[in-house]
Amino acid sequence: MDSRERFYCTLTRQPLDYPATWLGIPDKNAIPGLMKYFGTKTVEEIKTILNDDIWPVEVPFNLAPNYHIAGSLNFAKTLGSNDERTLTAPGYFEDFDDPEDIKLFDWPSPSKCIDTKESLERVKRLPSNKIRMGMMWSAHFQDACSAFGMETALIKMLMNPEMFLAVINRIVDYYLEANAIFYEATKGYLDAVLIGNDFGSQTGLIVDPELLRQYVFKGTKKLVDQAKSFGLKVIHHSCGSIYEIIPDLAEIGVDCIHPIQALAANMEPQKLKDNFGDDIAFCGGVDAQNLLVNGSPDQVDTKVTELRSIFPTGLIISPSHEAILPDTRPENIVALFNAVRKH
Repeated sequence: MDSRERFYCTLTRQPLDYPATWLGIPDKNAIPGLMKYFGTKTVEEIKTILNDDIWPVEVPFNLAPNYHIAGSLNFAKTLGSNDERTLTAPGYFEDFDDPEDIKLFDWPSPSKCIDTKESLERVKRLPSNKIRMGMMWSAHFQDACSAFGMETALIKMLMNPEMFLAVINRIVDYYLEANAIFYEATKGYLDAVLIGNDFGSQTGLIVDPELLRQYVFKGTKKLVDQAKSFGLKVIHHSCGSIYEIIPDLAEIGVDCIHPIQALAANMEPQKLKDNFGDDIAFCGGVDAQNLLVNGSPDQVDTKVTELRSIFPTGLIISPSHEAILPDTRPENIVALFNAVRKH
């Protein structure tokens, strides 16, 4: 099997030679150490050495101050870098109560910010025998929290739902417009996309699941349906314990849930396999909070072997967070990939 066959068989829970893999995205502060360890000059060379199956691509988004689609809706009252954005900071709509006031925000124009030529060139630069995955994010719930400040957003959701819905629906429309531009520009070359919101904490959901069903998942379905209309597979990201809403994401049409945050409550691989293994695929499972930081290569090998026994298919084996942080031990990354391919 090649990377593409392995990926599609994993998502459809078909037999395969060994699991598909994704390295994740090395944090900018982790890259120098990784390149030194592997003796390379680029992250792409590292992925080639590891024979990684999924190659992510960022949307070229030309808008200050963040120059990134995930930070393009800057609702913070005090502008700062994307690294300084928090959901709890006071947001632009903090003191607004009239849904008509959403027009007062200076909504960016995706058509002016996304370079369609560069979009296609970025995707075409990726190896054609690998899965090319657009990092769309489209985090409409997180952005809605940022638009008010998280505490205020949740209060608005309950006390002034019309205002909350006006903002979150406008955010969804923004991402639908932006994503359509990127999908059209890369049509025929892009294979999958990653979208998502962080719905979970270490111990459970941060919002009652009924509220997510009432106010959030309709937007998620629109984003999923749009990607599917372009023939793209959809990986949905959410950190934390999201066990209660996995059936919702499967029903919406998500192909794969990322990540299995290994230490979060109710996210044990065997439990997920037993309850949802016939309905949806997963990505993750190798603990990035402790194991990849403090564990040994032998311990990583043991964990990957365990994951392979639980999920002979249906799991893209990957660190349990999309970012490879500077404290991740490179030798443990090697151990992860070696264990995946060990027959």
